[in-house]
Amino acid sequence: MQLNSKKPNLKALLTTASCALLGGNANAAVEESWQFDTAIMQYAEVDRVMATEAIIAGQKTFNNDQVLSLKLTLDALTGASPNGAVAQSSPQTFTRPSGNGQYIVDAGETPLDDTFKDTRVQLTGQWTQPLGQNYTVSAGGNFSKEYDYLSVSMNGNVARDFNNNNTTLSMGMAYAFDSIEPEGGIPKPLSSMVIGDSDVDGFDDDFNNTRIDSDDSKSTLDLLFGVTQVINRQMLVQFNYSYSTVSGYLTDPFKILSLVNENGEAQDYLYESRPDERTKHAFFGQTKYHFDNGILDASYRFMTDDWEIDSHTFDFRYLIPFDNGHFIEPHIRVYTQSAAEFYQPFLAQTSALPEYASADYRIGELDTYTIGIKYGMPMGKGNRLAFRFEYYHQAPKSNGTEELGVLKDVELYEQVDAIIAQVTYSF
Repeated sequence: MQLNSKKPNLKALLTTASCALLGGNANAAVEESWQFDTAIMQYAEVDRVMATEAIIAGQKTFNNDQVLSLKLTLDALTGASPNGAVAQSSPQTFTRPSGNGQYIVDAGETPLDDTFKDTRVQLTGQWTQPLGQNYTVSAGGNFSKEYDYLSVSMNGNVARDFNNNNTTLSMGMAYAFDSIEPEGGIPKPLSSMVIGDSDVDGFDDDFNNTRIDSDDSKSTLDLLFGVTQVINRQMLVQFNYSYSTVSGYLTDPFKILSLVNENGEAQDYLYESRPDERTKHAFFGQTKYHFDNGILDASYRFMTDDWEIDSHTFDFRYLIPFDNGHFIEPHIRVYTQSAAEFYQPFLAQTSALPEYASADYRIGELDTYTIGIKYGMPMGKGNRLAFRFEYYHQAPKSNGTEELGVLKDVELYEQVDAIIAQVTYSF
């Protein structure tokens, strides 16, 4: 490609565009004032989960190029979530995860637990600074607390610039420890859900016999290796490889499976069971290209793990700036994944129980796409306001399991539609 010396440097353009979107400016490295980004996002699935998220993030850059970043996130989730059981031609009764009370699902309806709710508070901090002439180091931590879940993590990263700062090699590591204490305790894998009135004598004993503990934990180690290369004044590319290993309690204590007879009729409900280890490999590539009328940001990610889940993610954004400081940014994201080896939409009475099984559609075969647009405008004194609106569609698919009897007449793989709306203000 012929280099046009009249065009601005891509790296500077991308830096300027990024700072503009985040409410900063290209000269932030020599300023000491705090810069803040705030956002409120609403995520709403049709007849299911609704989430509201509020974020405030602050960044202070010192004269010696040291950067302190802090972020506070508040989440609130309400609505109904699939419990993993299959729909039936007659009403179904389930015991709530706590063991206190029941809920009934109408015939033909996907079983949803309408008590799903949670709140989360997350604090994140990161310190970044130069080390010598060509190195940059960064270290940080994260604290997240939900009603029944606690996560604490730490991370570190080092980057080395080469080739007149046109090539950057980076390496990072993160470690997280999570603890879960679900209401009702940790279910015994593949044990039967106790159905009945919690006020009746003997129910509590029967329910407690399906529990193995009140809490459990897991730990995660992540490694990341990356290279970023400036190709020319218009193009920047990045390639990353990440390795992740998780060990501990990986089962969802709130998910169950239907145990059906030869006619597909539910005879029992069993708590799911997952392996206590998982290893993932991910390969990520991204390019940013500055055209005369905008900046294209395109990326692809491939992930594979030892649960036999393979996923592909394609993401495209195109930033179109206007002379008055306004901009629009269309966005398209396509995601597809295969099912985990132990994913089963239901269990059959005629077959022996497996060691591991889950009907959670999130680890089943599925396709999703997201389309949306972001619009931003200057508000004076370097402040910016932006609006984002997106539509999300999720289509779970059959993994080849034969549908038995009455299951042929119900929706086993119900599609999900959601709307995402966000307002951000940077100052």
